[in-house]
Amino acid sequence: MKVYTKKWYLNLPISIEKAWIFFSRPENLGKITPPEMQFQILNDISSTDMYEGMMIHYTVKPVWDIPMRWSTEITHIKKHEYFVDEQRSGPYALWHHEHHFESDGQGVKMTDILHYALPLGMLGQAVNQLFVHQKIDGIFAYREKILKELFK
Repeated sequence: MKVYTKKWYLNLPISIEKAWIFFSRPENLGKITPPEMQFQILNDISSTDMYEGMMIHYTVKPVWDIPMRWSTEITHIKKHEYFVDEQRSGPYALWHHEHHFESDGQGVKMTDILHYALPLGMLGQAVNQLFVHQKIDGIFAYREKILKELFK
């Protein structure tokens, strides 16, 4: 299995507390996901702070308007520092997404580290080269744009 790693960095002019409040609420995922993906959380987690072991079930349409069910688990949390979500079922052979937060004196520096792998061996690697890695980069570019607008 070929595992890919990507990192993104973003500085926002907000306190680490404000960043944590926003990112630790799973219902905010929809606000930072491109609308064409039609992201929808299926289980009732509204008004619930994230906790270790929390399962989030959703549908998303990443390509060709085909709905995919996806479940992730919040596996690790250290308040105001980081949390990790991992796929439990969905389109990837591996999805491990770390969200790190650090106060930099002028706001918060956020670092996303994603480790992912696709199923189907060489075919999955080809699909990644053809469009998956660009799709993932596009999602994070959209998030950066929206977050900068939300937290001017």
